[in-house]
Amino acid sequence: MTRRVVITGGGSGIGLTIARRYLDEGAQVAICDNDPDLVKTVSKYYKVAISFCADVSDSNQMVAFHQHIMDEFGGVDIMYANAGVGGPAGSVDIIDHQEWKRCVEVNLFGAFHSASWASRIMKLQKTGCIIFTSSVSGLFGVPNRSPYVAAKWGIVGLTKSMAMELGDYGVRVNAICPGAVSGPRMEKVLSIESDASGLTQDELRKVYSEGTAMRSFVSEDDVADMAVFLASDKASMITGQAIAVDGYTERTV
Repeated sequence: MTRRVVITGGGSGIGLTIARRYLDEGAQVAICDNDPDLVKTVSKYYKVAISFCADVSDSNQMVAFHQHIMDEFGGVDIMYANAGVGGPAGSVDIIDHQEWKRCVEVNLFGAFHSASWASRIMKLQKTGCIIFTSSVSGLFGVPNRSPYVAAKWGIVGLTKSMAMELGDYGVRVNAICPGAVSGPRMEKVLSIESDASGLTQDELRKVYSEGTAMRSFVSEDDVADMAVFLASDKASMITGQAIAVDGYTERTV
């Protein structure tokens, strides 16, 4: 049976890498992204069934996205709640409240919107897999990144709670916690952390890489490998887990 895969934040990075993996396998793939240019690019160059422009933190936009999926697919087998933002950097006493709120709305509330919808469908189907993109920052504290860290810790809690709720229905729920992932998004993170910490971007890049046992950043493909595995039959007894793909982080910034 052709699998029906839904990916938020699927216009670039980890989300697009996962989408490509499933397209290669012949799956039906739906992606959403809040960047209309990325959505257009995906529609042009990749054979996704649905490319939709939506902000995951906007419940009305997500209802429209989810309804479109139901109209086209009639259900969902694999839900990747991947969309997220790095958010602002700064100590808790000076960080802007609205920026703090926006970061949590996208990273945590956005994940909830899709997971809540998918869980309703999967309970009726008696099968399915939900995967969240958390972060190694959802396992440790990180100075000057409190909104991002709080949201990613929240995703781990959501993962474990939903896994307990959905196990009787044959639905598995897990979170992937990537470390520092090479690419444009990480470069943006290094820029905002440099402004907040006073360290240069090169110094921060060295701290991140040398803070892992493997002394290296990870790639989008490394994360996609884990995502595809967790949704496979080989992971049939893995649920409620927050699994790091980070080269083993020994310390944070």
